[in-house]
Amino acid sequence: MRHKTILFLYAALVTFILILVVFTVNQLSAAASLLSLLHPFAGTLFLLFSAACILFALYSGFKLFAAPKKAVLPKNGNSKKMIAYTEFLLSRLPVHPMHQEPLTKKKDQKWVRTNLRFIEVDANNTIKQIATKNFFVGAFAQNTSYGTTTSLMNILKVVWKIYVMHTREQQLREFISLIRSVYGCLPLSDFKKEDIPAHIRPIIQSSFSNTLSTLLPAGNLLSPFFLNLFIAGSTNTYLTCLAGIIATRHCQIMTEEDKKEIIQQSMFEASFMLKEIVRECNPILSVTISQAVKKAGIESLDTIHPPSTGSGMAQDIVSHLASSLKNMLKDNG
Repeated sequence: MRHKTILFLYAALVTFILILVVFTVNQLSAAASLLSLLHPFAGTLFLLFSAACILFALYSGFKLFAAPKKAVLPKNGNSKKMIAYTEFLLSRLPVHPMHQEPLTKKKDQKWVRTNLRFIEVDANNTIKQIATKNFFVGAFAQNTSYGTTTSLMNILKVVWKIYVMHTREQQLREFISLIRSVYGCLPLSDFKKEDIPAHIRPIIQSSFSNTLSTLLPAGNLLSPFFLNLFIAGSTNTYLTCLAGIIATRHCQIMTEEDKKEIIQQSMFEASFMLKEIVRECNPILSVTISQAVKKAGIESLDTIHPPSTGSGMAQDIVSHLASSLKNMLKDNG
């Protein structure tokens, strides 16, 4: 079945290309004939110009989809292939402006590793910046198409920026290969995506259980609501950090030994970066939500009318209770 399907797709593609070529040639020939009526050389010039445009488009497409250069990855730092791989990295890595010896003639393995460390610092700053945005996207737009699309675009943006930091010339096929490698290393194959919050929950609870209980007079009751926002935002942040760090590790691989440690090392660094980001986002999210809850509560209590002459006992009790709650919220605001 698979062989027949592939054969059919190839045949359909060849047929489509053949029809497209015949149609294009026919239209260009007709246009050239009309232009020849205006001037003897107009048709010829038009055909030459059209051919040049087509050739340029084919050349641009070839450059865009061309296979990137690859080098054999050495097994370890003492391998004989390390020299060739170091030269390959030197040919594709941009020189970081903070490098102490950017113009040195002797660029060896040590120089490459130093340059990669500087690039890694910039990559981590970029990951942290975009992951912080994804925290609020996940917290306020969880389970929505907007939140999912924005989070995905931010993750792709992280991978793209890291790829640009590690290459002088970007190639589409190499970038797509990097995305596939990053996705393949994400822990979605080991456990379901819905289980990721369970891995992040201990980090959030251990860092913010005391803070959440003091946000409002009824903080202990609202803690699950806040915790839900934190977990949703942290899930987005965790995936963004993990994808960015995995992309950095893939771009900075120098031996096969480094490749084996990508997943575990990336998960550890992503968890550490997650703690930093959530600590910074906690005051903003906590204050914003608590103020919104207090304001909404006061506005809702304002709709309850004060007791009037002839009102029943139940209405008097509700009115006095609403007034007491409103004063309590204002005093703690």
